Amino acid sequence: MNKSYAHAPYEKFYIRDPKVRPIHKSSVRDRVVHHAVFKVLNEIFEPSFIFDSYSCRINKGTHRAVLRLKKFSDAIYAEYSKCFVLKCDIKKFFHSIDHEILLKLVWQKIKNDEIMRVVKILIDSFRGNLIGERERERESKGCPIGNLTSQLFANIYLNELDQFIKSTLKVRHYIRYTDDFVIAHHNPEYLLSIKEEIAQFLNVNLKMELHPSKVVLRKYHAGVDFLGYVLLPRAILLRTKTKRRMFKKVRKRILDYKREVISEQQLMQTINSYLAVLSHANSFKLRRELMHMIWTLLRSPEYF
Repeated sequence: MNKSYAHAPYEKFYIRDPKVRPIHKSSVRDRVVHHAVFKVLNEIFEPSFIFDSYSCRINKGTHRAVLRLKKFSDAIYAEYSKCFVLKCDIKKFFHSIDHEILLKLVWQKIKNDEIMRVVKILIDSFRGNLIGERERERESKGCPIGNLTSQLFANIYLNELDQFIKSTLKVRHYIRYTDDFVIAHHNPEYLLSIKEEIAQFLNVNLKMELHPSKVVLRKYHAGVDFLGYVLLPRAILLRTKTKRRMFKKVRKRILDYKREVISEQQLMQTINSYLAVLSHANSFKLRRELMHMIWTLLRSPEYF
């Protein structure tokens, strides 16, 4: 009310997801502000987003994105007896969000100076937090992964890309989840040609780059890896890395439970979360293998 609000410094920590990611956590006081701003902005921007944007939106999410890609790919495969999927990823996406561009995009719909003052405080709160890049500390770039508003800012920022791909390039089978996006088509040459147009648009309009080692063109019948699952014409399978991580994590949680580090409830939460992941794939044998391992380890007195 008296315009004295200032964002406190972030608390930095790391998670392994499975690769190491830096997370910047706001104070509880600041998170209240982030949630309040999210509520106001989301109601205004949500109608402008394309249908096939699936991150941090009600009735969307990873599983719906995977099913949507499966539907697209099956339809193309049925019509042409072939289907290719172009997978793209943006290099250092959250650390590359340009504050000036983001503020302009928000200002296009929010013509209220008071709201924009708070939005600018939240966006600028991350200035100087880029890790190990002292030469970039004065640049107005980056949004912390841990903020709720960062997920909305990501959608606002990349809605420009969505609109370019859907409206200008007239791409029909396009899906985006945060900075991961896929395009399905029967012609691989077409996909490679629009990849160059997309890369140029990102560079010129959003000051971003495609990740050179994470742009992949895959044949649908050979398997398309997307959001933790592998899609095939007749099945959805769990990604091999996810499967290995699941078995490793469950073994560790059982060991912690037997050593009384965690409770039975905590153990069951882990097991149930992985069973839920498996429920979205063709995983009967894998579920049986997991349950057999759990039963064996829980009954084994030697497992200490």
